[in-house]
Amino acid sequence: MIVKADQTMHEKVMNYLSDEPALNLFIIADIENFGYETDFQEIWIELDDEEQIQGILLRYMGNYLPYAKGTINAKDFSKIINKDTKYEMLSGKKEITEQFRPYVKFERTKETYFAELKDNSLLNKNSSREGIQQAGLQDVDSLIELKLQIKEFTIRATARQSLEQALKTKTGRTYFMKEGKIVVSCASTTAENSLSAMIVGVCSHPEKRNQGLATQCMEALCHDVLSQGKALCLFYDNPKAGSIYKRLGFKDIGMWSMNFPVHMTVSENNITKEPLIK
Repeated sequence: MIVKADQTMHEKVMNYLSDEPALNLFIIADIENFGYETDFQEIWIELDDEEQIQGILLRYMGNYLPYAKGTINAKDFSKIINKDTKYEMLSGKKEITEQFRPYVKFERTKETYFAELKDNSLLNKNSSREGIQQAGLQDVDSLIELKLQIKEFTIRATARQSLEQALKTKTGRTYFMKEGKIVVSCASTTAENSLSAMIVGVCSHPEKRNQGLATQCMEALCHDVLSQGKALCLFYDNPKAGSIYKRLGFKDIGMWSMNFPVHMTVSENNITKEPLIK
């Protein structure tokens, strides 16, 4: 039986999601930030005869995120998606989203590796934190200026607003290094919640690459987030990037699949940029 979740089910929902906090990063963050009673977000759950959760589907605006610990009731959850004329994307672990293919039509699919870090055993405990700062609102312009110089990044018009919002709401943090008045490297989290956080925006100034600066920022960031009992995760697109993250202790936990209907075009609004370490 599929029912719409409300606040009275919150503890049961979070207990179900907490077994895989990195994989459920976006669902957990959306529930903690926006709850169950908004017009742009809805959560449905499938209950068995003993009223135990067997699967979850979250809608945030036109984006749908399904999750189950094995087989999901894709047929019945798909009826919800197919009624939505503003459906833009179905995303999640590939093994889950693939179960929707017989019922929801996808025009395009983008897949990335999904990696998780649970402990700091491989982080360099002797890495210097000298010069590493945690960003405040006063640093936003300098951080955006750095990102504008990274050719691998596409900076949206809303980038400054998004960064300010993350800092204000503590759903993201950024560690950075400066030389003089210029930010030369940084690493950030996004979708940070009580159980997990995602690493994004790891980069160094084009003239300061291959000096380990971004790695120092990332190691400090990872250490501090892990020390709060949170799991870390990130997307990456190629094995070269993956090898760098794995040296820090990240382990692949699957492929993340983003699936778009016929009327949607894959854009920067739909995907999270691959972190860049140089």
